[in-house]
Amino acid sequence: MTRGRQALTIKPIDVLLAEMAGEHRLRRALGPVTLTALGIGCIIGAGIFVLTGLAANQYAGPALVLSFVVAGLGCAFAALCYAEFASMVPVAGSAYTYAYATLGELFAWIIGWDLVLEYAVAASTVAHGWSHYFESFLGLYGISIPEHWSVGPIEFNAATHAWYATGAYLNLPAALIVLALTGVLVIGISESARFNAAMVIVKIVVVVFVIFAGTPRIDVANWHPFFPYGAAGVLKGAAYIFFAYVGFDSVSTHAEEATNPQRDVPIGIIASLAICTILYILVAGVLTGMVNYTQIDLDAPVAHAFAHHGMQTAVFIISVGAIAGLTSVLLVLLLSQTRVLLAMARDGLISERFFGAVHPRFRTPHKATMLVGVLVALVGSTFPLKILADLVNIGTLMAFVIVCAAVLVMRRTNPQLHRPFRTPWVPAIPILGILTNLAMMFALGWENWLRLAVWLAIGLAIYFGYSQRHSRIAASLNSELRRGGVSPAGRALD
Repeated sequence: MTRGRQALTIKPIDVLLAEMAGEHRLRRALGPVTLTALGIGCIIGAGIFVLTGLAANQYAGPALVLSFVVAGLGCAFAALCYAEFASMVPVAGSAYTYAYATLGELFAWIIGWDLVLEYAVAASTVAHGWSHYFESFLGLYGISIPEHWSVGPIEFNAATHAWYATGAYLNLPAALIVLALTGVLVIGISESARFNAAMVIVKIVVVVFVIFAGTPRIDVANWHPFFPYGAAGVLKGAAYIFFAYVGFDSVSTHAEEATNPQRDVPIGIIASLAICTILYILVAGVLTGMVNYTQIDLDAPVAHAFAHHGMQTAVFIISVGAIAGLTSVLLVLLLSQTRVLLAMARDGLISERFFGAVHPRFRTPHKATMLVGVLVALVGSTFPLKILADLVNIGTLMAFVIVCAAVLVMRRTNPQLHRPFRTPWVPAIPILGILTNLAMMFALGWENWLRLAVWLAIGLAIYFGYSQRHSRIAASLNSELRRGGVSPAGRALD
């Protein structure tokens, strides 16, 4: 079989489902409420507590509310497509698995490599933001961390487009929180889910508190002009705060651990996105109403909005909520990344001996979890937040575009498959998802496209240098061809 032909090899649905009967299958322990909590746990975090400041100040102004609507719509279209796949193929791997079943091995590798941007790099970004809120919280008690251990050694000047050394050693709090959560994740999915549920309750209470406590402090004069940067600013703001929505798709990576995935995973995906979108729109309205968009703080906008009105008790509550929120986001991102790597390892595209190893007692991919934790701790404590956030946004948007396209392909190539959940109004919903998410990708600018191209080039080098030669599906197909037979994978190709 030629390499070009192998790149188009599709992994049949029956093969995906058969893998769940093997010894490496994960434990089913998650219900619809827990899955929804995992989604909310991953969504509400750095996007609302950190990135809203810069988005309002430099991109959208009071129209930040509409930026959340635009980003939410793009996610809603993608969420409906994710839900259909997750109910059909309740296996770990998320968009990677869906691409393998519809578009072929090369596209699956590209999306899997792209998901490293979404989860691992996003976790690094959140760890960076967590560190700032933790230092702010300590500052309320007069405690400070030496600058050499609270700032990353590398920074980026957006005005001059130049990298420079800060002279610091390491952002120690960012590294420590990642390593601590890695230990929690190695212990097991049920324990991780309970920890996440506690964090989710705390931050939802805090977000609701922000809405109700901040509403009486709104000055409608701060909403004028409503479009200081025009419609283009709304789209740029949507592309930037899109990071706030990263996470609802993480629910699909846990389909193999759901007790009733055909029902529970679509509920978790759609419910978590709907709840968070409503909360985001309300918080954005309160934030821009409490403080003029030109005066919104860029590092801790929500807490500083209340400090601006002399509400110090509220600042304490918000700081606690931000720390809890960012902690749960970190937990779910790290959890999701290892599940994607597990799916890729099962296919032989990366080392199955390492990334596919499941702990005999905890039933978790412990080796992959520890490696991811160490790498995320290193990146999050070293590189600047904005560069990491931009990489995450464009990578996630690309993943959403591919998933929406995959629904269209699957409806045409496999119309007979049982779909417990069906994306409504096909092809309108997938097409709208593709167009909306592409529009936000273009709004991020050429520099982010260049970074994405470099990232994908590295991924393709790994695929053609290692993955193609170790692919289990390709090996099975070659074996069948040598015997003169035709495998299920071969039929999928024709």
